[in-house]
Amino acid sequence: MEQALIFQPMGALVALTFLVLCNVPLRRFRAVGSKTVTRDDFKFGESARVPGDVAIPNRNLMNLLELPILFYVLCLALFVSDRVTELQLWLAWIYVALRATHSLVHLTFNHVVVRLLLFGLSNFVLMAMWILFFVPASA
Repeated sequence: MEQALIFQPMGALVALTFLVLCNVPLRRFRAVGSKTVTRDDFKFGESARVPGDVAIPNRNLMNLLELPILFYVLCLALFVSDRVTELQLWLAWIYVALRATHSLVHLTFNHVVVRLLLFGLSNFVLMAMWILFFVPASA
C-alpha cells in the first residue's frame, strides 16, 4: 500500500481546521461591526457578553486542536513505521468525516445530542486506530 496516502486525510483535517480558524475572526468582526459586542469583549479571550453564535467557532477550533493531535501523531507514526494499511486509511477518512460533520453541526444548528454522538464516534474510531497500531493484525 502507498504509505503517503495517509497524508490525504491529515490534509483534509488541516483544511477543516483552517476553515474554522477563518470563521472565528469573521464572526467576531461581524459582531463588533453590528455593535453586538465591543473589541474589549475579546481583550482577555471572550467576555460573558459574547453571544454563542460568535463564541462557538472559537470553541470548535479548540476542539480541532485537542484530540486530533493524537490523530496527527498516529498518522505520522503509521507512515514512518511503514504500517499504513487499507483499514487504517479507511478509519482515518472516517475519523475526518466524523470530525467534519461534528464541526458542521457545531457551527450550524448545534444540536447537543447529535454533536455528542459524532464526537463520541470519532473518538471511538481514533481509539480503534491506536489499538490497531499497538496490536497489529500479525501479532
